[in-house]
Amino acid sequence: MSQEVLAELRASAPRRWIGVAIMATLGGLLIYIAVAIPPATVLWQGFLLLLGGLSLWLAEATRRATELTLTLTEEGIVDSTGETVAEIAQIDAVSRGTFAFKPSNGFVLSLKTRGEGRWRPGLWWRAGKRVGIGGVTPGPQGKMMAQMIEALIAGRPVDD
Repeated sequence: MSQEVLAELRASAPRRWIGVAIMATLGGLLIYIAVAIPPATVLWQGFLLLLGGLSLWLAEATRRATELTLTLTEEGIVDSTGETVAEIAQIDAVSRGTFAFKPSNGFVLSLKTRGEGRWRPGLWWRAGKRVGIGGVTPGPQGKMMAQMIEALIAGRPVDD
């Protein structure tokens, strides 16, 4: 089995840091408002603290996820931790049109079978039979990877 790298997709540094900074700033502002200018009720203060904490958590999750790289081989898409995102044999179609429900600068894969739900904010997600790839990634890299996947699934024998 070939492990030749056909395409790579990694987060764009400026987009990555802008996204993380905006989420962290939102979290910090929400916590600041909850503490410095407390609302009339404790429930609203708790709600602001919860949203602020969730925003900070999301900023950190995005920072960690966008350190990863996605690699396309003839077998499938794998991230730099070794986790398989999607196997080529399981891909039915690639959606990358303007009106497709897809991540920014990315594309969506339709799989033949359901997969375990996963989320790497800013890089990829999997929900049921769909895998979204993109977010804070450069458009040309995402387009090239999508075209390579389309070529791979067009060239495989029809077994179904």
